[in-house]
Amino acid sequence: MDKLTVEVIRNAAIYASEEMGIVLRNTAYSPNIKDRMDHTCAVYTPRGELVAQAEHIPVHIGSMAVGVHNTMEYLESHGVSLDPGDIVMVNDPFIAGTHLNDVMMVKPVYYKGVLVAIVANKAHHVDVGGITPGSIGGGARELLQEGIIIPPVKIIEAGRLRSDIIELVKANVRTPDIFMGDVSAQIASLNVGEKRIIELAERYGGETLLEAWREILDYTERYTMARINELGVRGRWTGEDYIELAEGEARIRASVEITGDRVRVDYSGTSPQVEEPLNAVYGVTVASTVYALKTVLDPDMPVNHGFFRVVDITAPEGSLVNPHRGAPVSGGNTETSQRIVDVVYKALAKALPGRVPAASCGTMTNVMLGGVHPDGGMWAFYETIACGQGARPGKDGVDGVHTNMTNTLNTPIERLEAEYPVLFVRYELRSDSEGPGEYRGGLGIVRAFKLTQGRATLTIVAERCRRRPWGLHGGGEGAASRHYLVRAEGDRLELGCRATVELREGDTVYINTPGGGGYGDPCSRDRRLVERDTVEGKVSMERARKVYCYRPDESGETL
Repeated sequence: MDKLTVEVIRNAAIYASEEMGIVLRNTAYSPNIKDRMDHTCAVYTPRGELVAQAEHIPVHIGSMAVGVHNTMEYLESHGVSLDPGDIVMVNDPFIAGTHLNDVMMVKPVYYKGVLVAIVANKAHHVDVGGITPGSIGGGARELLQEGIIIPPVKIIEAGRLRSDIIELVKANVRTPDIFMGDVSAQIASLNVGEKRIIELAERYGGETLLEAWREILDYTERYTMARINELGVRGRWTGEDYIELAEGEARIRASVEITGDRVRVDYSGTSPQVEEPLNAVYGVTVASTVYALKTVLDPDMPVNHGFFRVVDITAPEGSLVNPHRGAPVSGGNTETSQRIVDVVYKALAKALPGRVPAASCGTMTNVMLGGVHPDGGMWAFYETIACGQGARPGKDGVDGVHTNMTNTLNTPIERLEAEYPVLFVRYELRSDSEGPGEYRGGLGIVRAFKLTQGRATLTIVAERCRRRPWGLHGGGEGAASRHYLVRAEGDRLELGCRATVELREGDTVYINTPGGGGYGDPCSRDRRLVERDTVEGKVSMERARKVYCYRPDESGETL
């Protein structure tokens, strides 16, 4: 097939994914999607293979490659056909691949009666029921406590909305109008994706489109194998790190084997699943593993199912990274996913030194808040808080940024204060939180807000309160998480990394996210960079002297 045509079709499919994301964001109701862009859109082959994606959320992208395939298998096993005009909705984590908040939708694209593609999206809904507002954490010990479970079901059939399904779901969430608004945005997004793929089929023909999908995947497979071979690395390396539990911790262990043209990752030795909402379903494990491998092997390579063909992932059933059905998984998507990346990076740092960064903060720091309006209606908001990126070979980590498996924005303070009874009192970089090094880790964030009216339930699901983000090649650890509550009367309550508490009017919550690990000997850091950090208030003079061996000269001028 003509290579130029294949490349045009490939880029057109990528742009279709991007346009789907724009439509989803612009038409959504919740700040979590409209402002934070907590959604992902992609195009798949008729067999459910990822062929093109937008630059959205890594944990969504990788898991959708599993979720769409699982959904197609589920429909086929239940004798359900995916016909023109249908849209299927699913949030079951053991099918869709993340957690209940992430509602995935799938739409077939037919051209002249032939299925030529599937368009899909996934969006994080602020609340899907469960024991706490926001539906994450809250001490859930089983999946049923985390919210409503939706198996693959048609919400639009032959172009007609299934109002019975919609009403059933709306009755099980705290903010039904917001939920329906975001569902409508997802539907609009899929309709645009379908339109763009049909336009491609009309221009090039349906058979050409199907052939182009095959060429795109085959090329990426060949490219990946060639890239692995070019690196010239052979062997097997291991890495391990830990997730903090209410009591003790759970280990994640990975061995990474690189052969001539393949990569095998085996999570044997990882702790069994836990009775806390920190289990990562297989889709999350795939997404985290593939992300870590890609960023090290070749950050610029195209990502589609061709890459997945070259990577073998083994995750023991019943483990923290592949739990049995029914286990609680809400935080596995946000927290354990980050630790999986850390573990794979640790192994790769031994195989490919100089290509792997120090650990980033290792947490999405989920903050959920919900209550009841004076008129009786319920409200809920959710956001993740930025942190410090790990220092990179030759470059500092980025301050106050979402890292690794999340790619969302912050929620503007003005939007939150307009929508909810909260007042923000601090939002700034967290000084002295960086991991020291020749290249320092990024700074974490301080974000604090006060409840201005009534009562509310606060839930925090975070990580790295006890084990700090690690450094590399002599670099130091980043600062640990620290979250606390100051009551209106002045009493302080330490919250740790996972807590659910009731807030009263006037209470203030302080979120302090971790910094990233450092890279290289801190005493080798450029003196001018140390001085700049002290002048900007990012690093205190005391810390600069103690950790970076920083000394002014006798005249008082900095070196």
